Amino acid sequence: MSFSRGLRLLLGMGAAVLVLFGIQAVSEVAGPAFLALTLIIAVSPLRVWLRRRGAPGWLLVTVPLLVILLVIVALIASLAISIAQLAALLPAYATQYTALLAEATRWLGTFGVTPEQVQAVLRGIDPGRLLAVAQGLLTSLLGIATALLLVILLAYGMSLDATFLQDAIRALAPARPELVGALREFARGTCRYLVVTSVFGLIVAVLDALALWLIGVPLPLLWGLLAFITNYIPNIGFVVGLVPPALLALLDSGPVTMIWVIVIYSALNFVIQSLIQPKFAGRSAGLSTTLTIMSLLVWTLVLGPLGAVLAVPLSALVRALLVDADPETRWAIPLITGGPGEVTGARAGRPRPPGGTSGRRRSSP
Repeated sequence: MSFSRGLRLLLGMGAAVLVLFGIQAVSEVAGPAFLALTLIIAVSPLRVWLRRRGAPGWLLVTVPLLVILLVIVALIASLAISIAQLAALLPAYATQYTALLAEATRWLGTFGVTPEQVQAVLRGIDPGRLLAVAQGLLTSLLGIATALLLVILLAYGMSLDATFLQDAIRALAPARPELVGALREFARGTCRYLVVTSVFGLIVAVLDALALWLIGVPLPLLWGLLAFITNYIPNIGFVVGLVPPALLALLDSGPVTMIWVIVIYSALNFVIQSLIQPKFAGRSAGLSTTLTIMSLLVWTLVLGPLGAVLAVPLSALVRALLVDADPETRWAIPLITGGPGEVTGARAGRPRPPGGTSGRRRSSP
């Protein structure tokens, strides 16, 4: 019995919803597993480089895993120290908060908003809770540390299997060339995306931290680190990284400093992340802007904050498995990428890279 294309589409969408709900139910395991897979892909060029030079098997496992461990430890240590400093600093701004609230109430009164209405909106906000919020951030680090132990364990297992899987995929190429091609291009595109995003995220983080230090905003290293992490969040990451330092600048030095923070962040984001970074990254996600935003919303709903960071690699994996690997669904590639650049590749029956860009073919990571 054959089904119409419309009915197959509806059945596929229903199956996708069920799969997403299933992933959400096991998100505490699925999130770290996807993060471990992404980290393994990120260090795969190092493994390929070592293998080409005849490195022994134990070195192929140890070196990439040590790189992952060093990155994780450095990131968590920096976050722990910075958040501890924030926890000690926040209670000192209770007085400034009260003064700003009173000034805002007077200003809103000129527009006919009564103090009672303002208090009704802000009733749940208590300056005394600032310390509780900061302490909550420290407590949440324990949960993050627990998840990272699982990430490290999974990364270790994936490192042990990486060489075997590379050989298995290479052996599968004659029988399933579409699937193998899609997986190879997914790995290349994802690795390129991670490298470019990390490099430019680091540049933005350093410049942001330096600018905040120059204008006297407290904890510039913490906000630079936040800018680096939120650079992985597509479209809205810039806003997420901007709000905390802008609010702290308002409490610490007033609205003029807050405006300077907004201007500096906006200028750096426009020049580096909007003009320069796309020239190196291209459309490495292989997704149109609308689908990128939808992916961000869906994966955040399914996996929480970690889903926001991994939204692009996860959507690229879904595309590789469901679109690029199947000749019958490659007609959808131009719709997914939001441009005509891949129509030729789709018609020719060749899987295209997640980035929608062609180039010199390299060995699979």
